Amino acid sequence: MSGAVIRALMFGLAAFAPLAHAADAVPTEKDAVAASRAVKLAEQLRCLVCQNQTIAESNAELAGDLRRQVHDQIAAGKTDAEIIDFMTTRYGDFVLYKPPLKATTVLLWSGPALLLVAGFGVLAGVLRKRRTVGEPPPLTDEERARAKRLLDGDKPEDKP
Repeated sequence: MSGAVIRALMFGLAAFAPLAHAADAVPTEKDAVAASRAVKLAEQLRCLVCQNQTIAESNAELAGDLRRQVHDQIAAGKTDAEIIDFMTTRYGDFVLYKPPLKATTVLLWSGPALLLVAGFGVLAGVLRKRRTVGEPPPLTDEERARAKRLLDGDKPEDKP
């Protein structure tokens, strides 16, 4: 091939390259029931990257992978309970957006309440300490005289 043909071929490929770029694939389910199940399950599972979003809400790559796993398992004929069991077996109870209350998740459920109680305890301790400090000792005669001179606008004495 000559250089001109190669350049023309390269130019042609470069010109059509933007057309080859695909946007993010949006799953189009032909089965409305399966799509509904996938959305319902995705709303029950937590994004392990974002942690405050379900995999239905998250744009993280891992959330997309988890959504694909849900779709694949629905296509394989698994029930909702089997899919949830698979996810919790693989990722633990933390993958559930509303984890069940049991010994391993008690800290997830009681953590906010414990932090609130600890905050009130610290606040009570600070307030109690402020009350017990009391009033400062009274001023001496020399301190009172110096304060009076300062308030009257006299210059403080320069002491060596």
